[in-house]
Amino acid sequence: MDADEGAVEWRAGVRTVLHAAAATGAAQLCLMEQWAEPDAGAPTHTHFEVEEAILVIEGVADFWTDGEHRAVGTGEAILLPAESWHGFRNTGEGILHTVAVFPAAAPPVEYENEPGVVYEIGGAGTVRRDAHRTVRETGER
Repeated sequence: MDADEGAVEWRAGVRTVLHAAAATGAAQLCLMEQWAEPDAGAPTHTHFEVEEAILVIEGVADFWTDGEHRAVGTGEAILLPAESWHGFRNTGEGILHTVAVFPAAAPPVEYENEPGVVYEIGGAGTVRRDAHRTVRETGER
């Protein structure tokens, strides 16, 4: 799939396509594909009790998990543990292309710079941050 075909810009320089999530009919899985421009990525965040696995299709990124940094390049994967605070930044000169998998149809996410606000990726809530994230109605994780 091309980065511009059906992709939503989540933040400056990061486009995402949800292939499976609660909003697309999935019951137990969220699968998304992302393309990040150089120096773009995801700020520090957590998915609480949900693990996340990310495969780098193309490019290289600096991933951090609970303060530990690791370079992950083309063909490599990283497992981000449940309860961890993590994020990444494209450190290459070209587009970073990744695929992420969660064992939850609407994984929660809370950003370090937005404490107390919990979103659901691929959630079906009515209060939306963007086309792929809704605000968790109860505010609970």
